[in-house]
Amino acid sequence: MAPLIELRDVSKHFGTVIALNGVSFAVRAGEVHCLLGDNGAGKSTLIKILSGVHAPTTGEIRLQDRPVQFASPRDALDHGIATVYQDLATVPLMSVARNFFAGREPVVGWGPFKRMDWPLIERVTREEMAHMGIDVRDPGQPVGTLSGGERQCLAIARAVYFGAKVLILDEPTSALGVHQAAVVLRLIVQARARGLGVIFITHNVHHAFPVADTITLLNRGRSLGTFAKDEIRRERVVEMMAGGRDLVDLEAELAALRRNGATLQ
Repeated sequence: MAPLIELRDVSKHFGTVIALNGVSFAVRAGEVHCLLGDNGAGKSTLIKILSGVHAPTTGEIRLQDRPVQFASPRDALDHGIATVYQDLATVPLMSVARNFFAGREPVVGWGPFKRMDWPLIERVTREEMAHMGIDVRDPGQPVGTLSGGERQCLAIARAVYFGAKVLILDEPTSALGVHQAAVVLRLIVQARARGLGVIFITHNVHHAFPVADTITLLNRGRSLGTFAKDEIRRERVVEMMAGGRDLVDLEAELAALRRNGATLQ
């Protein structure tokens, strides 16, 4: 089966600064592909290339085995590539329903008598949120009254409803508590079950491993490899993300001290 989206040797230069250098990976339908990397690894640049903000300097993007160039974020969205950014791009004072259909409001009537189809807007919002496991009793309530996990649900449900084939999630759990992060991870699993290809971008290994099928590691703009989840241990992932053995050696030292009954000062 051809990948939904594939990057082949993609690089991005900003003058003399090399933000990405030769990154390749592929995402298939019904797969969660985690991009793991620390700050400065190139994750943000990669998001902007995938979402049509930047064009790659070199390399190729392919959709279902066909080369493509995105002219804009709208163009990427029209090709089925939906990006949910860390700040969610929601308007807190607007209603849940208005945020769900922002920029794509269905209308009824003709000519100067056109108006938004509020019964449809509220019904679809309630149903699509329910499919994601969130009960919205009043679609007219402000988005600002929702929890962080519920707002992530709104952004994901909106992308799925408007025909996304590939869902890019930018650090969706970074600012959430334990319970809300668990809600978002369940949403990722549900999106995979609905046949979407999910690109889950994070620096948190413990959030990536429960949902990932494959993992690509980034370090300073370079890919350190793509692995099936069962091919690599969490400790090895941490080591590669850190660029050395510092964190792994520290954990081993702490374990040895505990076995010996010692304490750190």
